[in-house]
Amino acid sequence: MERALAAGELVLIENLEESVDPVLGPLLGRETTKKGRYIKIGDKECDFNPAFRLILHTKLANPHFQPELQAQCTLINFTVTQDGLEDQLLAAVVNMERPDLEELKSDLTKQQNGFKITLKTLEDNLLSRLSSASGNFLGDTALVENLEITKQTAAEIEEKVQESKVTETKINEAREHYRPAAARASLLYFTMNNLHAIHPMYQFSLKAFSIVFQKAIERAPPDENLAVRVLKLIDSITFSVFQYTTRGLFECDKLTYTAQVTFQILLMSKEINTVELDFLLRYPAQTRVTSPVEFLSDHSWGGIKALSSMEEFRNLDRDIEGSAKRWKKFIESECPEKEKFPQEWKNKSALQRLCIMRAIRPDRMTYAVRDFVEENLGSKYVVGRSLDFATTFEESGPATPMFFILSPGVDPLKDVEKQGKKLGYTFNNRNLHNVSLGQGQEVVAEQALDLAAKEGHWVILQNIHLVAKWLSSLEKKLEQHSEGSHRDFRVFISAEPAPSPDSHIIPQGILENSIKITNEAPTGMHANLHKALDNFNQDTLEVCTRENEFKSILFALCYFHAVVAERRKFGPQGWNRSYPFNTGDLTISVNVLYNYLEASSKVPYDDLRYLFGEIMYGGHITDDWDRRLCKTYLEEFIKPEMLEGELLLAPGFPLPGNMDYNGYHQYIDDALPPESPYLYGLHPNAEIGFLTQTSEKLFRVVLEMQPRDTSVGEGGVVTREETVKALLEEMLEKLMDEFNIAELMAKVEERTPYVVVAFQECERMNILTSEIKRSLKELDLGLKGELTMTSDMENLQNALFLDTVPESWIKRAYPSTASLGTWFADLLTRIKELEAWTGDFSLPSTVWLAGFFNPQSFLTAIMQSTARKYEWPLDKMTLQCDVTKKNREDFASPPREGAYVHGLFMEGARWDTQTGIITDARLKELTLAMPVIFIKAIPADKQDIRRMRRCKILVFAVLENDDLQDEDTRWWSEKLKSPRLLGNN
Repeated sequence: MERALAAGELVLIENLEESVDPVLGPLLGRETTKKGRYIKIGDKECDFNPAFRLILHTKLANPHFQPELQAQCTLINFTVTQDGLEDQLLAAVVNMERPDLEELKSDLTKQQNGFKITLKTLEDNLLSRLSSASGNFLGDTALVENLEITKQTAAEIEEKVQESKVTETKINEAREHYRPAAARASLLYFTMNNLHAIHPMYQFSLKAFSIVFQKAIERAPPDENLAVRVLKLIDSITFSVFQYTTRGLFECDKLTYTAQVTFQILLMSKEINTVELDFLLRYPAQTRVTSPVEFLSDHSWGGIKALSSMEEFRNLDRDIEGSAKRWKKFIESECPEKEKFPQEWKNKSALQRLCIMRAIRPDRMTYAVRDFVEENLGSKYVVGRSLDFATTFEESGPATPMFFILSPGVDPLKDVEKQGKKLGYTFNNRNLHNVSLGQGQEVVAEQALDLAAKEGHWVILQNIHLVAKWLSSLEKKLEQHSEGSHRDFRVFISAEPAPSPDSHIIPQGILENSIKITNEAPTGMHANLHKALDNFNQDTLEVCTRENEFKSILFALCYFHAVVAERRKFGPQGWNRSYPFNTGDLTISVNVLYNYLEASSKVPYDDLRYLFGEIMYGGHITDDWDRRLCKTYLEEFIKPEMLEGELLLAPGFPLPGNMDYNGYHQYIDDALPPESPYLYGLHPNAEIGFLTQTSEKLFRVVLEMQPRDTSVGEGGVVTREETVKALLEEMLEKLMDEFNIAELMAKVEERTPYVVVAFQECERMNILTSEIKRSLKELDLGLKGELTMTSDMENLQNALFLDTVPESWIKRAYPSTASLGTWFADLLTRIKELEAWTGDFSLPSTVWLAGFFNPQSFLTAIMQSTARKYEWPLDKMTLQCDVTKKNREDFASPPREGAYVHGLFMEGARWDTQTGIITDARLKELTLAMPVIFIKAIPADKQDIRRMRRCKILVFAVLENDDLQDEDTRWWSEKLKSPRLLGNN
């Protein structure tokens, strides 16, 4: 920098982050001293040459620089736009398809530029002579001749310009035939480029995309008919980009990407209605409605009512009520997405049918979306076949490393070693270098890279996420070796994805230039059971002298391993925490089994269960309830009955007898029932909750990925800002004034425990509502242009647009998994309840327990009130809960002691009001409302807990009938044969 300042050279600083080093402050502010001859950099005065130039460069898509930096620099946006990229790609496709046209267009452009230069030269020359002429310039023969020549040349040029314009029009017409292919490619690039919003590992460069685009054009089958050829080009480009992108995506994100591509393609060709797509993604169901039919929940009916207000869905609600039997049969079918809709609704478009399905069967939406993609793009976009590694390897090169995104229990580098063996790259030949990164291994890795680049070797760099500080050096090293290296030089990198976007550390440059590949463990019981058995062979089965016992327990262990691994997909319903169970646990358990069977005359079932459940698998487990579940499985799977041929591993799947290795694999194929929660000992409702949650996430992510320039609207398009502005004004209008705590305190004669709870709730509500008002007013000023938009204001704007609760509100609010619309309606209800209670501070007839910020404080207040009344010690008291047979409306006054509470729901079971006991949940009923519960305080020694079941009470505001998937609600009851109570809005 010093040298460049003195010599007046140009300095380029690349890959700038949002914060700039303060050392550059004086330079950016042009703070020169001694009449502009010196400038201070750090603590040193440097010579300053006025010819010095500084260029700062960033790869950040939407950086938030300090306002002063924006004032000090000239900002130039080099980000490519969709239209700009379309023109670039059009030139590329025409250049490959019709090089003659592109060459002609290029020559025309040069010619026209030449004409402009000639005219300018002639004009300047003429003006110069005219200005220098003196006296009567008509007598100046040279000047008059020059004027005549200029006039004649200008006429000739004008004639040629007109000719070239005609030619250019013809060329453009010919080029326009290829525009659909360029438009599709541009759309695909921007869809692919937005994937980083899902996961920071999904980074792609335009340079890499251009190569995929060119190869797709070369791969497209030729055709004499131009229109057919263009269609084949579009198909080839779409599928090539799809394959290139999806091989680097996690399984759970592939359908999200495919759905987004399909929706964007159909929007571009105007084949779908934007209002209908908006409904599908947002699902703006009407609140506070009651379903008139028993086979649809209130939340589903809210969606039907919202749809019925749209022209295309008019009378849908009436038809469902009028033909309830036909709709019930359709809705309750196993795969409604494959069935025909009742009445004339079967004639609706695919997207319209999706909208109806979203309301009536949200748990089937992932399957319905997959069918929608297949219908519009073709079956090759939904079959989950992974690309052969050898095919992918051909695309790599010295400048294109292969990047493996690691998943638990999978070793992708076996493929590298296998491919290396074919091509003569092995550790023995000393041309395959494997560096497992960690402390002190950075130098080894750099040496291996330098040697390999020179000699044409392969380098495997494992677990680069462990050396965060060295990654910038690795990025530079890879960039350095991308040019001038041996053509056989290859780099293979592996890293684990960061658990959250904030902790992501892999440099953008490495990810963009690499071919990303994900390798994930198989899903489903069938694949997992085969995979567990694949760890062994025929020799393993024959190793033990007690063959019958060994084989039976080994197969039961494989089934147990498949169950504990695959239960993870059910989220907190499967395990309270996520555990890294791996094949090592299984193989070591089998070794232990062999040793114990060889050493004992009887099968030590208790010892084996303890070792497997408490040490091998139990060593991972940190939650007591999860440990209990693990032990329960082993008690079911490994017991003496297994040798008598009476053990069922799952309904309809008995433990097989004595077979050979291939026989067991064949038995799995033949005898294993279809995938269902029964295979894991779970209630079918567990899958409904899991599938509904997956669908909700799919639509939420696709909504977040929609282009941000406009909201989805028909006719007069509503901008994003207008949508947010309308919502913001509506919220500010509906929000009540804050509670006047001083005024309320003056009304109270005695501060009873219940009154203290009311004050605490009012204070918490004031903190929340004041933050809501402050942030909304600030955003309003920002949208008007009266304040600079900050990142917090931008996040709030995005949250309002996407119908999610903003982060700053969540921090001050009660736990909730609801969308913004439902959350805000619920907030207003809570305020009304508090207003009613603080009107005269008399306890409500029934208390909405879930409506509190801190429900525990109210339960404590019940005990405190009783303790004061009877002078009982508080630490020797407990709560007794009696479930009544009445609902909220049936109570006119509170009890003399304790309180009636409402607003609780039961999950994992249901309450039978008639018999007054807990019974099994009905199919498709995930959370059922409890009657009013009478809670009173009694001395602990008088509590009768016979025929009582302990239930975990989780007070939460959730979307009605949506299953909970939150970190704080990690109690799933099916595995414990115990339900839970939920506080719901």
